[in-house]
Amino acid sequence: MTFSADRKVAVVLGTRPELVKLAELIRLLGTAARVVHTGQHYDDALSGAFLDELGLPEPEYLTGVGGRPRAVQVGSALAALDGLFAADPPLAVVVQGDTNAALSGALVANARSIPLIHVEAGLRSHDRSMPEEHNRVVIDRLADVLCAATPENRALLLAEGVADERIEVTGNTVVEAVRDHLPPARERARLLGGLGLTADAYVLATVHRPENTDDPAVLAAVLGELAALSRTLPVVLPLHPRTRTRIDAAGLRPLLDGLTVIDPTSYGTFLALAREAALLVSDSGGGAGGGDRPRPPARRGPPVHRAPRGVRRLRRARRARPRHRRGRAPPPRRGAGRSAPAGGPPESVRRRLGVPADRGADRRGGPARRRGRGRSRSAARRLSRVAPVRPPHPGPPGRGGRRPPAPRPP
Repeated sequence: MTFSADRKVAVVLGTRPELVKLAELIRLLGTAARVVHTGQHYDDALSGAFLDELGLPEPEYLTGVGGRPRAVQVGSALAALDGLFAADPPLAVVVQGDTNAALSGALVANARSIPLIHVEAGLRSHDRSMPEEHNRVVIDRLADVLCAATPENRALLLAEGVADERIEVTGNTVVEAVRDHLPPARERARLLGGLGLTADAYVLATVHRPENTDDPAVLAAVLGELAALSRTLPVVLPLHPRTRTRIDAAGLRPLLDGLTVIDPTSYGTFLALAREAALLVSDSGGGAGGGDRPRPPARRGPPVHRAPRGVRRLRRARRARPRHRRGRAPPPRRGAGRSAPAGGPPESVRRRLGVPADRGADRRGGPARRRGRGRSRSAARRLSRVAPVRPPHPGPPGRGGRRPPAPRPP
């Protein structure tokens, strides 16, 4: 891959998760990368430390963006980015995810007719109350190249009418970051010892989204449930500066008394804590996402407008126990009795190679098929209103329009 000596690829970001997920791409681009940080979530305890830890070059910083309402953030970043790109047009613009920084970069690239690349395209919550949902949908519409993490993300984009030639399934960039920065077992044990924690016997929590921190009543409910959970297991809470400010303003400091409150951590430290935790409770897409959650089960809090449901989820998490202890066999998964016999190729590989079903594993087995069957019928009906659903395996009609499963080999 070669680039013009006087034109670079602008990587527009503004939050810690973007730094983590784009770090490997920035390193691959080398001197061709032009990193622009909008300052959406910037301070030395957050983004500054991450830049050093990830070994990234010093970005160009925008001013007057961080800590302001969403519309003001986007408007300020738009004006500043437009000035930068007018004076020095990049070869292309790369944005990641669904942040206000990503939306601003996408809009400026579109206005300036600069090719736009969207990393982590096709992610959908189908919850229009979330600002991030609007951001990611708009970015996907504007992007020239959409880098989808999974085939499911690609299928969602195709269902929305995105041209197939604009989509590339690339995998999740956070996987490399986790592999590179997860501390070894001895270092993790030393970290837990310093905090007085035992592996598989504590909860790791994060709370920082505006939906959960701006309303004092909602913030009090979340902290109260975490405090109740701490009576069963210790709860470790790396306290985000935004959350700390809201707690102090609302006079909720006493609710932290039962929690193990620590300062914001480095990325490696957070991975270590997540790896050894019995449970992860988070309102962060990055913290609770499968790619950067090394092992424990997660409970992700919903937005504030469903605060009672979020409190119910925390109560269920409070009663939940770890799935299994290290050294013990985990309990069988639901539906394990229908799993495929060992030896056959996975269904996705078999479809690509055109191998008949009776030469491979039982079509009803495999975690991917189980997840598909777990989707509620109502969700499937909602999706069918967006685009017709074609059965993945055409053939004689059976239940749901699919062929009956092939017989197991003797």
